[in-house]
Amino acid sequence: MLYYNLSEYFRKKYGKRLKKICIDGGFSCPNRDGKCGKGGCIYCGERGAGEHIDPLSSISEQVSRALSAAGDDDLFVAYFQNFTNTYAPVQVLKERYDSALTDNRIRVLAIGTRPDCIDEDICRLISEYKEKCDVWVELGLQTANDNTADVINRGYHIDVFEKAVKLLDEYKIPVVVHLIVGLPTEGIEEIKKTAEYISRFDIWGIKIHSIYVSKDTRLADMYRAGQYTPPTLSDFVEAAAYILTHISPNTVVHRLTGDCPKDMLIAPEWNSNKHKIINEINVYLEKNGLCQGSEYKKSSAN
Repeated sequence: MLYYNLSEYFRKKYGKRLKKICIDGGFSCPNRDGKCGKGGCIYCGERGAGEHIDPLSSISEQVSRALSAAGDDDLFVAYFQNFTNTYAPVQVLKERYDSALTDNRIRVLAIGTRPDCIDEDICRLISEYKEKCDVWVELGLQTANDNTADVINRGYHIDVFEKAVKLLDEYKIPVVVHLIVGLPTEGIEEIKKTAEYISRFDIWGIKIHSIYVSKDTRLADMYRAGQYTPPTLSDFVEAAAYILTHISPNTVVHRLTGDCPKDMLIAPEWNSNKHKIINEINVYLEKNGLCQGSEYKKSSAN
């Protein structure tokens, strides 16, 4: 096995692959409303990561629509995807999470958020859902380089990430870390450092994203002005392979590329072919005799 992917994890635990219900919970972000910044991250548009989600539907409507098209034997992940899904008072969070968990076919509550929006009360609330279903929290780290974090307007530094991971670990809440390959100012050396940084933590899951230039973003403005050049496919494949080989073989790989709606994609063109990207990564690993975790002990500080 080249890497331990999410489908394999689901098959081992549930006997089948789970389907994902991507949910817009109606949240914002602290680097959009002025708490720590304005405008959001430079690669993020006004709809965040949920360009394909109907923003006018309630949470229960989004879930019901997905369930109505499913079979009785299908199982699901309720994934709060868009923007920062712990950025509200705890009672509001509870109401919105409860709105999604309306059917016993929903076996996982997945919450996408930022490390600076994790605290003790939020962890306590999320941990309570473990009695009803499996739970994990996804943290958008993207890079371990604080200088790059400032360039992309992330709004926090890695010490905040470390505190959030520690707190989630205390409540035994699995963490999925998001990394982005191809950020402005970063080359392969910066990506290697981020991979080696991640290997220091007991991270349950990882999502590796290939950056893309999407319409109506500040990154698109930079691209048009000649201030940013996306990585080539071969650059991305090399970087993804390095990350995979330097993380624990027990880490669940949730994603190996980023998806941009084709009508929103400006560059790079290769990003539109997800299957080709994954195939190229597989070929690279096989050709070089590599697999997930094959270099883990060398990079780990555990």
